[in-house]
Amino acid sequence: MRKDLLAIADALLPGTRLDDAYPAPDGNIHDVLLIPGKAAVRVSKRPLAAKSMPRHVEVLRQLASRSLPFQVPEPLTPVTMFGDRAAVAVSWVDGTALPRHQGDPEQIAEVLEAVRAVPLDDALLTPLDGRKRGPSWSTTITEEILPRLPAHHRQEAQRRLDAALALEPVPDALVHGDLGGSNVHWSEKGKLVGILDWDAAMPGDPAVDAALMAWHGWDNVRRAVSADTYRRARTWDALFGVEHLVATMNGRPMTSPDGFVQAIVPWLEAQESSRS
Repeated sequence: MRKDLLAIADALLPGTRLDDAYPAPDGNIHDVLLIPGKAAVRVSKRPLAAKSMPRHVEVLRQLASRSLPFQVPEPLTPVTMFGDRAAVAVSWVDGTALPRHQGDPEQIAEVLEAVRAVPLDDALLTPLDGRKRGPSWSTTITEEILPRLPAHHRQEAQRRLDAALALEPVPDALVHGDLGGSNVHWSEKGKLVGILDWDAAMPGDPAVDAALMAWHGWDNVRRAVSADTYRRARTWDALFGVEHLVATMNGRPMTSPDGFVQAIVPWLEAQESSRS
């Protein structure tokens, strides 16, 4: 157990027993200490994550104030600085995640509809929408990503980008941006309990979340959504893998385009191998 995380948790939640606390699997943006049944303590790893934490916490606060059909991690403390690291404690969400390729279309449809139905009013949009803070996602890809790809991938990537740009516009809905896997918790009886980790949330095409739910298998997604939503989901995912694509959609300048390319090239190579 890392002593720095325990010290931060003790400072944020004085008097809370930490005997059974344990760290979540290592994440790219935050260290997370889990205190079963009580709280989760999120601690930023990098300056950008520290700077954005208050906005993300306000999104949680807005979501928690609504009568949603699922729980979200509700802020229990203010965002507090520990040196150059920001930290916050959020409420515990019960339930467990489904393993990869498990679940059924009814469960997938329930999650997607529950998220899509959250009203995008001004109170939520103010902390949520950062798209005006930088170039559009397609500009980022065109100017920062495509020129850095290995030459033999560029033409196909451009074709897939053109296909995504040709999608008919749809009204914005709340998009979680990291849906599926450990971020969706279910009861033992298969009832949706809670949805975690809203840091990538944004207004956008709900088909993006449908693509992310392919964690449970594309065939399950196909049976859970309309034919048009499924077509859109496959188009978004075909570009670089939707879990990578959402990182370009938040309206902020890409801090490490070289790192982004290093992450997506293996995905492109795997796609190429599966077609051969």
